[in-house]
Amino acid sequence: MKRREFLQRGAIGAAAAFVPRHAGAQAGYPDRAIKLIVPRPAGGVVDIIAREWSGKVTKSLGTTYIENMGGGGGIIGAAAAARAPADGYTLLLGTTSELVISPLLSPQSYDPVTSFEPIAIICDSPAAIVVHPSLPVSNLKELVAYAKQNKDRMNYGSAGAGTVSNLAGELFKHVAGLPDIVHIPYKGGGPAVSDAIAGQVPISTPMMSQQLWELHRLGKLKVLAVASERRLSAIPDLPTAAEQGYPDLVARLFFGLLARPRRRNRSSPRSSRRRSLRCRIRISRRTSKPAASRRSPPSTPPRQPVTWPRRWCAGSDPGAV
Repeated sequence: MKRREFLQRGAIGAAAAFVPRHAGAQAGYPDRAIKLIVPRPAGGVVDIIAREWSGKVTKSLGTTYIENMGGGGGIIGAAAAARAPADGYTLLLGTTSELVISPLLSPQSYDPVTSFEPIAIICDSPAAIVVHPSLPVSNLKELVAYAKQNKDRMNYGSAGAGTVSNLAGELFKHVAGLPDIVHIPYKGGGPAVSDAIAGQVPISTPMMSQQLWELHRLGKLKVLAVASERRLSAIPDLPTAAEQGYPDLVARLFFGLLARPRRRNRSSPRSSRRRSLRCRIRISRRTSKPAASRRSPPSTPPRQPVTWPRRWCAGSDPGAV
């Protein structure tokens, strides 16, 4: 299955969470626009995924508008979503960064397990190692050699402290033996890429996307490697870090659609709609095997589609999910 087809199925399945199963149960939903909180500035891969998803659910949910809330590695937007009314009119496009990493590093005003109810895991995206075209390197080994010779001038930009982009940069430093590279956090992947294009940072670790690859083709950036287990089917010419001698450099960002939970009886129509949605997601995963792509669906066990925040917080490796 192609990425766009999977995204469309995910959109239909997620929309089903709010469609009444019985004709008499909240038949008027939605009767106004739905807000989708994106905890990143415009222009990054999280924003791109959000806009693709919102475009797919127009027929099912009507108007869905995006509110970008960048900063804090995603925790500002997640906190805002956690304070929203539990009425189905505010959704969150959450990621590994603010739902797993940040809560593990320090207490947050929200609990990733109890503050939200997962609706669906939409897709995932691996990180990439990117450099400015002015650097005389064409692969990771050349970059490592160059960085060791220019220790005082090397830094890298990420989507923010505590994000998967940040983790990818620190992991690269660790496996390459480059502890002197300075981390420069941004308020999202979009601003980080903009400064990378402008030459403000020589190295950056954004999440991979077709837009990023297009910048590579135009000569505005050089994408040296993708931090994935295998090459991306959509970009087969892009080598992995493992192929270049760094098999442990794997970093993936998962995207999930969440809403505020509402206390309810499990026999209620709203609860039935949630269970119906999860059933549809399980059926979709059993009957389709998507090919690896630049943003491919993660292989979450089909009978546990809504337990991913608790499992990841319990210490399992999100990259292996």
